[in-house]
Amino acid sequence: MTISREVGIAVLGSAAIVAGGIWAVKAVRKWRRKSPDEIERLRRMEVNTCGRIIPGRIVELAEPQPDGPAGPILLYDYEVAGVTCEAAQDLSALPEIAAAAPFLPGQSANVKFDPKQPTNSILACEAWSGVPDLDANRLAVTEQQITPPEPAANGTP
Repeated sequence: MTISREVGIAVLGSAAIVAGGIWAVKAVRKWRRKSPDEIERLRRMEVNTCGRIIPGRIVELAEPQPDGPAGPILLYDYEVAGVTCEAAQDLSALPEIAAAAPFLPGQSANVKFDPKQPTNSILACEAWSGVPDLDANRLAVTEQQITPPEPAANGTP
């Protein structure tokens, strides 16, 4: 049984169109690469989706460097299967957490980590936060700053 010449040309033409379409899709994907901020947002959301929650501790607040990330950076640690992991998270994309950052060092927090790669972790993302509620701590610090000192016994301020 032989295939007619027209059918062969149609098959080759279809294959060429499919190959051209695949090339075009790859070219567009390469042209539309994600920014580093978008890649980091997607990483946070992936850890949020598949992550497990464990207790951790916020160790330190690192202020941004001129050539580094724009926002404050929280350094934290947590323990997985007897191994202590230390990590840092840039908070520039999470303004609520960034505003609370000065009050966080020394606090315990929940950490989400990827069970397949335990060093891949987050303290917070757009849809979840393991940072404790700090409204009471912020109010206490604000009241201390606002409250005037007690007058001296001799009546002088």
